[in-house]
Amino acid sequence: MNLLSSFMPALQPVATAVNDQTAELFQFHRGQDVFFMLMLVAFLMMFIRRYEWGVALATLLVFATSFPLYLLAQTGILGADLSIELIIGGAFAAITLVIAIGVFLGHISTISYILVGVLFVPCYMVAEWFLFQFLDGVLDAGGSILVHMVAAYWGWGVILGLRNKAVLEEPADTSVHSVSFVWLASMLLMVLWPSFVTALLPTEDIIPGMANTYLAMVGSILTTYLILWVLKRTIDPLVFTYAILAGGVAIGASVDLATPLQSWIIGLVAGAISTLSFLFLDGWLRDKTGVWDTMGVHNLHGVPGILGGLVPIVLGFAGGSQAIAVVGTIVISLVLGFIVGLILRLLPKPTKMLDDAEAFPAEEMRATDPA
Repeated sequence: MNLLSSFMPALQPVATAVNDQTAELFQFHRGQDVFFMLMLVAFLMMFIRRYEWGVALATLLVFATSFPLYLLAQTGILGADLSIELIIGGAFAAITLVIAIGVFLGHISTISYILVGVLFVPCYMVAEWFLFQFLDGVLDAGGSILVHMVAAYWGWGVILGLRNKAVLEEPADTSVHSVSFVWLASMLLMVLWPSFVTALLPTEDIIPGMANTYLAMVGSILTTYLILWVLKRTIDPLVFTYAILAGGVAIGASVDLATPLQSWIIGLVAGAISTLSFLFLDGWLRDKTGVWDTMGVHNLHGVPGILGGLVPIVLGFAGGSQAIAVVGTIVISLVLGFIVGLILRLLPKPTKMLDDAEAFPAEEMRATDPA
């Protein structure tokens, strides 16, 4: 008998059923965690030394447009009832956009992010309709497809339509201070990730989902570290802090289906493919397309998202609809993002790129900063 077993009689619940009000309260707290994660994504993208405030501002602007527009469209146009599930759905839409702008951060002027938020909502709702109404039997409880794949490929559609090649010439220097933001955000996101992938799950699936999520994420930590050590004999802090989250991305579609062992293996594979994408695929795509995915969103969210979307097929829980969902999401997101990129191309280019001075009096403050 272990120590936990000796306390089990005292831990037995008085009632086995959780009433609806209590379940809604727990869901409210998981929803708050999702909003917290949304803000942390901004810190995850603050690695460019002179481009920190601008990232935070862009995050707030797209959140302030996409979240209310999604709720208003669902309730006012589609007739949905306002509920905790709908609010969480709005948070999912907003966090998808916050991830997506990481592809083209610095490519557009700050004020243009308001238009981005407006244009994104109908694109997201089309993808949502395609996955869960047009198709039958798509499994994606934790957003591997709807959140991570849509974010990556819609964002890539935008930069392919926008084609602001001038940003390639801008410095993207880092510092210990700026990369420390990424470390902090990555580690906190890892703690909160189970709330994200279980936010819409039934009560009985939450604890298994939590275990599966953490197992997937620690799997990513191991393979990310080992691959970097084997291939580079050093740990690139940005690649490491991003790729260790790949397990959370990949487990989303099967968080309520996989066993603990399967979840750990999913995380091992996700960490490996994300790390290899950062090391090899990222530069190849940049050379072939002539555009730059500023934050490497494709490597963390796109490729592991595809893996996650296909896992239910491998595990035997899904069939052809799941494969169509993965392929269709790539196509729909790229096409709709490309259209948005063409629209953004008509707007004035930013006066400064990858620099807080585009929106703030940063140069004046830098000149008087004793540091």
